[in-house]
Amino acid sequence: MSERLASAFAKGHPALVCFLTAGDGDTAANLDALVAGGADVIELGMPFTDPMADGSAIQNANIRSLAKGTRTANILEMAAQFRIRHSEVPLVLMGYANPMIRRGPEWFASAAHEAGVDGVICVDIPPEEDEALGPALRAKGIAPIRLATPTTDAKRLPRVLEGSSGFLYYVSVAGITGKQQAAQASIEDAVARLKSATDLPVAVGFGVRTPEQAGAIARVADGVVVGSALVELVAEHGEAAPEHLRTLTASLAQAVHAARKV
Repeated sequence: MSERLASAFAKGHPALVCFLTAGDGDTAANLDALVAGGADVIELGMPFTDPMADGSAIQNANIRSLAKGTRTANILEMAAQFRIRHSEVPLVLMGYANPMIRRGPEWFASAAHEAGVDGVICVDIPPEEDEALGPALRAKGIAPIRLATPTTDAKRLPRVLEGSSGFLYYVSVAGITGKQQAAQASIEDAVARLKSATDLPVAVGFGVRTPEQAGAIARVADGVVVGSALVELVAEHGEAAPEHLRTLTASLAQAVHAARKV
């Protein structure tokens, strides 16, 4: 587990994890706004032509980014420049297998390491196919961050956890990213079950849009992931997005960081 990721989940309060799509809008300015607003961990989405786990907001962000010609090399450069500006903020790349392994997992892991990436979430490589990317990431000290879902039962959970590090990302709905949100009671039950099986921090995402939702989840989880609500601000405000991103992130961070005090 990277030291930056470990530190993000050891601040004495739950962590706010914020997602944006690379190449959508002014990525550098938008990421800086998330940090200024109080994000503890940044997820940078790698645009892909078939983002099967994502709803319309992130699908459209992928389309906008790819239309501008965003490639893996551009994303890695964005990551490297982010690391220069923010030496202590964890950065996680999130995306799909094809862009990560098409030049070989060792190449991708080495390039991500050189760019200062702390973790990788690959949506469509299941734990049973860990050899496709996991060993290369671990060899470079990059956390392979796994996903658990409402359908991850007790029999499969150990396989999901094996070789995973950084944090466990709990996908709170059996569906795509966007506006659907799981009931708070089901999230609480799931987090309790997951935390009884692992020492990894458990971060909950999918469908989290407001400070009220984020705060409620943070009372039981180690982290809260917000993506679509932020991506929508980039689509709506364009060059003016950083101001709006900073404002929403600040309100989310306040709710998440204070959740355990309520």
